[in-house]
Amino acid sequence: MSAARLSLRLNLSLSLLLVFFVPLSASPQAKGDEVSPAVERLYAEATQAQQANDTATAIAKYQAMIKLAPHLAAAYNNLGMLYFNDRDYEHAVETLDHGLKLHVSMPTATAMLGLSYYQLGQNAKAEPLIKKALSGKPDDDQLELALAQVQIKQSEYQQAAATLNHFLERNPKDQNGWYLLGKTYLQMSQDALGKINQIDPNSVVAHEITGEIDESMHNYELALVEYKKAIELAPNQPGIHLHVANTYWLMTNWEPAEKEFAAELAIDPNNCSARWKLANSMLELNEPADKALAELNQSVERCPNLMQARVDRARALVRLERQQEALPDLKLALLDNPREPSIHFLLASVYRAAGDQAQAAEETKIYARLQREAREAVAAQAADVVRVKKDAQ
Repeated sequence: MSAARLSLRLNLSLSLLLVFFVPLSASPQAKGDEVSPAVERLYAEATQAQQANDTATAIAKYQAMIKLAPHLAAAYNNLGMLYFNDRDYEHAVETLDHGLKLHVSMPTATAMLGLSYYQLGQNAKAEPLIKKALSGKPDDDQLELALAQVQIKQSEYQQAAATLNHFLERNPKDQNGWYLLGKTYLQMSQDALGKINQIDPNSVVAHEITGEIDESMHNYELALVEYKKAIELAPNQPGIHLHVANTYWLMTNWEPAEKEFAAELAIDPNNCSARWKLANSMLELNEPADKALAELNQSVERCPNLMQARVDRARALVRLERQQEALPDLKLALLDNPREPSIHFLLASVYRAAGDQAQAAEETKIYARLQREAREAVAAQAADVVRVKKDAQ
C-alpha cells in the first residue's frame, strides 16, 4: 500500500495548537513562558510555508520553535506530520516519539508514529500504536487497512482476517480490501495444507489436496497421479473417484471419465453432480440418448436447481425427437444463464420442430452472436498475453 494512501493530513490551526499549549504550560514537563511571541511568530511563518507547499521552510520553522519551546508536544506533532508527509519516516519516528513522551494523549501523533514504523518495516512496533489509534477511531479506513497489512506481515492471519472483514463491512466494494482478504485466506489455506503434509504426507487427504492444487493449475496428468494414489489407499471413500472422473472430464477424455463417475455413484448414489456428468459423458460418446436420459432424470429429480443437468436432459430429449418435452428445462436454464450459447442452439431446434420458424431463426441468430462474442473474447485475451510477453522482453 502506498504511503500517500495512508498519510494522515493534519491541518492544525493556531487555535488547536494553543489548545495543546495551555495544559502543557501548566504541566511539570512544560514551562509557562515557552508560549512566547517568538514561538507564535514561528508558528505563523511555518503555517504560511505549509500553505505555499514549502515543506523545507516549514520544517525549519518548527525546528526553531522546538529549540525555543522544547516541551510543547504539539510542535513535535506538527513537525512529525511534515516529516511523515514528506516520507521521511526516520525523522518522523524520532520526532513523534519525543512528542508522545511529553504528552501521551495525541491520537494523531500516535497514528502517524504507528504508520511510520509500518513504512519502515518495523511491524512489531507499529501494531500496538495503530491499534491504540484505532481504539479512538474504530472506523478509520486507512488505519484499519494498515493494521491488516501489519498483521499479514507478522503472519497473524486470523487477526488480519477479522480486521479486513470489519473493514469490508463498511466498504463492500473496496477491491484492495478483498484482495488482502483473499491473500490472507490463501496463506491460511497454505499453512493448513502444510500442517497436513507434516502430519502424514502419504495420507489420503494429502494426496487429494495435492491433486486439487495440480488440477486448479491445469496440471491434469499430475493431478491424476495424486488422485490414484488416494484411491489405492481408500478405494471406497466417497469423493475420490469423483476427483479422478472430473479430471478426465476436464480433459475431455470421456471413456475413463464415464467409468470413474459410475464408480463414484456405486459408493455415493445420491451425488447429483456425478450423475449429471456421467450422463454428459454418455452424450459426448454418442451412447444411446435414452440411457443418458435415465441418469439425467435422477439428477434433476434430486437436484432441481442443477441447470447443467436440465440442459443436458433437453439435449437428450432433442436427440430422441421429443423436442416439446425439452422446452420447460430450456426455459428454466435460460433464466439462470441467458448468455449460454448451447441453450439457444437447443431452443432453435425445439422451435423448428414445432414449426415456429421465426422463433427458431431468432434463437439461431442469438446463438451465432454469443458464439462470435465468445471467440472474440478468447482472441482478445490471447492478444493481451502476447502483448504482455512482448512488453516483458
